[in-house]
Amino acid sequence: MSFQSQYLRSVYQTVCQRNAGESEFLQAVEEVLESFDPVVEKRPDLVEAGIIERLVEPERLIQFRVSWVDDKGKVRVNRGWRIQYNSAIGPYKGGIRLHPSVNVSVLKFLGFEQTFKNSLTGLPMGGAKGGADFDPKGKSEGEIMRFCQSFTTELSKHIGADTDVPAGDIGVGAREIGYMFGQYKRLNNEFTGVLTGKSLQSGGSLARKEATGYGLCYFVQEMLSYIKKDSFEGKTVVISGSGNVAIYANEKATQLGAKVVAMSDSNGYIYDEKGIDLAVIKQIKEVERGRIKEYAKRVPGSVYTEGCGGIWSVKCDIALPCATQNELNGEQAQQLVNNGVAVVAEGANMPSTPDAVEIFQANNILFSPGKASNAGGVSVSGLEMCQNSMRYSWSFEDVDAKLKNIMINIFHNAYRAAEEYGHKGNLVMGANIAGFLKVAEAMKWQGVAY
Repeated sequence: MSFQSQYLRSVYQTVCQRNAGESEFLQAVEEVLESFDPVVEKRPDLVEAGIIERLVEPERLIQFRVSWVDDKGKVRVNRGWRIQYNSAIGPYKGGIRLHPSVNVSVLKFLGFEQTFKNSLTGLPMGGAKGGADFDPKGKSEGEIMRFCQSFTTELSKHIGADTDVPAGDIGVGAREIGYMFGQYKRLNNEFTGVLTGKSLQSGGSLARKEATGYGLCYFVQEMLSYIKKDSFEGKTVVISGSGNVAIYANEKATQLGAKVVAMSDSNGYIYDEKGIDLAVIKQIKEVERGRIKEYAKRVPGSVYTEGCGGIWSVKCDIALPCATQNELNGEQAQQLVNNGVAVVAEGANMPSTPDAVEIFQANNILFSPGKASNAGGVSVSGLEMCQNSMRYSWSFEDVDAKLKNIMINIFHNAYRAAEEYGHKGNLVMGANIAGFLKVAEAMKWQGVAY
């Protein structure tokens, strides 16, 4: 804890007392509050209004039972949650995660981060997150459908197009969103924009699948161009993960002239000195839903290594952690630095541990936090909401252009905020401050009872 302000130290201590044991949430709150020392000095009106005390408490935490029937006719029970974190600037917006690791701490951290991320997009969206401790791996199509329908039956009581608009996250892709959307529509007798990430036939947006990965690269390209007068051209890139974010970050980085040499999944990573053949990755991951080790069996010269953390030992110019929270620790960060990395940009939510971030910043690595560079997915979700409201669809090129513009603006807003508050070039502080101020002004205007 390195707060200069006694007020912020007191706020954080209260958060720790009220949320004991919620390590992910406490980590996220500490990282954000550490950015606010110059803000509370410059804006005592926000302190007087109790904005920060309110911001560290979610508006609503909903927990519910999800009972469903497996293929053998046995009743199974999971826990489901929705954290409606902050609605100061718009309806709650955030993904649904299905994974055994899901718990209240993880979802509160994600909802807290989502509040700032959504604010940074410039779109009118509040922050939320939800999910269940259900593991889709190894489940049949029928089991996943029945789980999603049961989950949505309860969730539907708490969401709506102008109230809370969920999307996908880990374990929730177009298939799962389709089952949830169908159940919501069945229960409420309305064709609605209440879920995003839908199929095109159900009102989804073009470029949604590509959005987070493309947006990450647009952010990095602008960061390189503005700060270093450089680009992706000729750079070697390592990307952790092999889901939507990683796949389409690979695609866009390659289009921008880079060579991606490594990708991973939860079991291990592949290295291909010639550059990853993305068509093979898409076949394995999007069509077959297989493991990344299959790549090494199909592409001569590539190597598979057990243990996903080893991917950060691969020499690269640009590292894009796109898998999950806290996947990149201090020791691995030092490996990247020793191997000459120049840029680290987060494509997942909080994938770098605090000590890793400190190492990157201490070595003048261009570093971007996930709440800024990961915001492309929710940006296009917001654009999907807009299209649903208009009963209209934009072309891929239109959506992609809007996405690129949003990501460029996020970079410059974060960069300006860091400079204005005395920390030029520190995009962690800049993103936190820029995201916070918009939410804070809305909360102050709406009054203490909000």
